[in-house]
Amino acid sequence: MTSVSSTSSSTASSGVSVTTSGTTNSSSIDWSALIQSAVDAKTAQADTISTTITNNKAKITAYQTLQSDLKTLYSGLSSLSTAVVNSLSASAFATRSASISSTGDVSASSALSMSIKSGAAIGDHTLTISQLATAQKVSGTAQSSQTDELGYTGTFSLGLAGGSAADISITSTMSLQDVVDAINAQTSTTNVQASIVQVSSTSYQMVLTGTEDAADISYTSTSGDDIMNKLGVTDSSGSFTNVIQDAQSAKFTLDGIAMTRDTNDITDVLSGVTFSLLQATPDGTSLNVSIDTDTSQIQSAVQTFVTNYNAFRDAVIAQQATSTDGTADSSAVLFGDGTMRNIMDALQNALNSTVGGMTMADLGLSFNEKNELELDTSTLSDVLSTNLSGVTKLLSAQTTTSSSQLSVVNTGTSPQSFTLDLTVDANGNLSSASVGGDSSQFTVSGTTIIGASGSIYAGMAFTYSGSTSQSITVTSTSGIATQLYQVAKDYSSSTGVLQTLITNLTTRDDDLQQKVDDINSAASTLQSQLQTQYAKYQAAIESANSTLDYLKALLNSSSSN
Repeated sequence: MTSVSSTSSSTASSGVSVTTSGTTNSSSIDWSALIQSAVDAKTAQADTISTTITNNKAKITAYQTLQSDLKTLYSGLSSLSTAVVNSLSASAFATRSASISSTGDVSASSALSMSIKSGAAIGDHTLTISQLATAQKVSGTAQSSQTDELGYTGTFSLGLAGGSAADISITSTMSLQDVVDAINAQTSTTNVQASIVQVSSTSYQMVLTGTEDAADISYTSTSGDDIMNKLGVTDSSGSFTNVIQDAQSAKFTLDGIAMTRDTNDITDVLSGVTFSLLQATPDGTSLNVSIDTDTSQIQSAVQTFVTNYNAFRDAVIAQQATSTDGTADSSAVLFGDGTMRNIMDALQNALNSTVGGMTMADLGLSFNEKNELELDTSTLSDVLSTNLSGVTKLLSAQTTTSSSQLSVVNTGTSPQSFTLDLTVDANGNLSSASVGGDSSQFTVSGTTIIGASGSIYAGMAFTYSGSTSQSITVTSTSGIATQLYQVAKDYSSSTGVLQTLITNLTTRDDDLQQKVDDINSAASTLQSQLQTQYAKYQAAIESANSTLDYLKALLNSSSSN
């Protein structure tokens, strides 16, 4: 502030004396404080807006946490939300396990191993193995060295009967090892492998082995020396001199049906099942194979759901925290949020559903005092072993059709009930599939019918084996897991309510930040203006003080005279 002191004067008969005091000194004025006070007044609104932006960012983070937890929730529910059983299904209800036991004196694990794909038919089977498939194996006569030059020059053709062959050329400088290397360089074409057996320090034999079972090795000398004859593999007639193992097919019976295959890995007997035959079963013995639903995968999926649901629930509880006075805690930025409440209501409504006369309690699921889920694994294990069909219906989506000619390939995660109108052309080929006259809801490819992406039928798929046009009723039901999956997915999707809230808050913050930037820019301009203006004031005051000092000096000089 600027302060000005009073002045005084006195008169006397002998003369006039004038004194002055209280000159204004510019150095006593805090120009910076004056400028800062004006700038602060200007930026006060920006500070208030910045607080709003900070609060919005906290809400965005909280919404993103809910969104992420919901995505984890529905991802973990995907294997429980559908009960489609086929080789492509990711449903936990389509997973299979197998057990192998034996009747008689034979080791089941030594005679057979198995691999099973999802959707394989459940059932019990009896298997006997009378003969394993083997590859032909032949050997030559003893050679004194595997590294000395053989001195043979010639070309021969090698392969397996019924397969592809390759011409292999041998030169005079090549050793037995070189011949083996030349043969093995063509194994991918010929399916014949060569090796050397060291009988003693001075005796080496070449062995040829087919890499495929049940096929004989085929050899022909085409030019020059007859290399295989020289090495004692074939005789003068071209026949193999020493057959170590004959090529033969596998022979076995499954449920009393005799079969023959050219491999020990049998993939075409039971759909989705591979039998790997390891050894023949003795007479009077058999292997007992049981294929069933792998309920451990269902148990694991249910436990994952409980974990993921509680993670979301904990995030909700954190947003409902209160202080000691009962008001919302400072960290609970979504306290009383309607969207969060709607999500929890939808999830709990799904969990409280009754489907097929069963509830989540039948699975061993219950809420604790925090409304978090708890799982009694013993109850779940028991119901899976006694009522798997009931559990399947309780949890997953199921779709049936009114015609055996329309098979369900996939129900999708939002199954629908509707009438599907199928049109077949004059050649008996499926040409279109429509609902209520709208053919855009499904695409047709051959005999496959697929729900159009973005439609309510997305994810649904069927195959049609009929040859005439007809209308078929499709009926779908949604289990608890299906409903939960849909709720979690809808709310957390890129077009869902949470993303809309996040987008709106982000846009709002961008607008508010622009206001802050504009206010701060105006304040910066004001600061520059005030600095210039106050600098002029200071210069004027200093000039006035200089003039005042001059006048004082003149007055004092006159008074002294």
